[in-house]
Amino acid sequence: MRDDRRGGRFLVQVGVFGAGLVLALTAARAEDPIRIGVIAESQAIAGASIPQAAQLAADEINAAGGLNGRKIEVIAYDNKSSSTDSVRAFQRAVTEDKVNAIIASYISEVVLALEPWSARLKMPMITPGAASNEISKNVHSDYEHNKYTFHGYLTSAALAQEVCDAAKELLVDGRKMKTAIIMSEDAAWTKPLDVGYEECLAKIGLKVIDHIRFSPDTTDFTPIFNKIEAAKPDVIITGISHVGVQPTVQWKTQQVPIPMMGIASQATNSTFWKDTNGATEGVLYQAVSSPDVAVTAKTIPFAENFKKRFGNYPSYCGYTAYDEVYYIVDAIKRAGSTDPDKLVAALETTDWIGTVGRVQFYGKDDPFTHSIKYGKDLSGLILQWQGGKQVTVWPAGLASSKITFPSFIKLSSSN
Repeated sequence: MRDDRRGGRFLVQVGVFGAGLVLALTAARAEDPIRIGVIAESQAIAGASIPQAAQLAADEINAAGGLNGRKIEVIAYDNKSSSTDSVRAFQRAVTEDKVNAIIASYISEVVLALEPWSARLKMPMITPGAASNEISKNVHSDYEHNKYTFHGYLTSAALAQEVCDAAKELLVDGRKMKTAIIMSEDAAWTKPLDVGYEECLAKIGLKVIDHIRFSPDTTDFTPIFNKIEAAKPDVIITGISHVGVQPTVQWKTQQVPIPMMGIASQATNSTFWKDTNGATEGVLYQAVSSPDVAVTAKTIPFAENFKKRFGNYPSYCGYTAYDEVYYIVDAIKRAGSTDPDKLVAALETTDWIGTVGRVQFYGKDDPFTHSIKYGKDLSGLILQWQGGKQVTVWPAGLASSKITFPSFIKLSSSN
């Protein structure tokens, strides 16, 4: 009769060794960092704040112990404002660097180019600054395929509504303005923005007398401003992001006597005063947060910490990128996993108080699925450049200053 005792002891030893190996591997995996890829326009005025803010958030979380001891690692990629470079970076982030989520770009064309890759590679992606309606509409129209994309900034439709909400109080009711000209760069995000402007400006009492769209490659705005001056509107409503310095400098140099208000992404960065040599004095622009008012208890501490570390206040997408790192980590904690589908489900139930307000996402039944909600809990701001500083002038409950205009602005007697 065969004695199997030695074999039994061997199997027990192997079993013990195997169990130990599994436990060791499990422990090692538990200590692996949570990796967040950040694909951004690192050399652009507005985009530079994205990787900086993300890193600041990660450092804060790590200083507090990380997520159950796991460190947060930010892996940044400079996309050079290129969709092609962004796609390459996305592929590398997923296949080589093994990231768990991606924060990507403030340029709509870039995010729209990445959205199919987010679907193919099942990689959760959030944009901190792109606005095109199509980003979240794509999620709505093909949810199962595109559910990995989240629109962590206001849609163009929401941006238009915010500008109109503010213009009603500041310009129509406050200054008795009656006419406007829309001036927007020709880009994916401004097409729905301008449609929104056309609809809501008329409703608040501002008649649109002209609509000018210009190439982002424009260097001489003199003919555009000459045309606007000849039409004599009360205000220029802007939609500019890829450009900003040149039209602002020429607005001041040419002494265009008409105020500008609207979307001006580069103006949200505190370096814009220096970039324009002060020509931005009096420019009114939309933002989601500001260094001068406590939108929430987190706003000013973040802005001051950012300035202390990087030398300037963040642009608009710095605030959102900072918040995104926090609520991505929160979603992973709630999901108990970095599994993409579980992470998507957790992100959908985000209810996070960040620097910009209360962050929640529209659901799959809303046409703007996975876009952040615009409303009383996240209503945005209107800021104005005054004496080298960014000051909040709307809404009234958060305003730190009243509107003032440089001397070359000639308001009509009714204003």
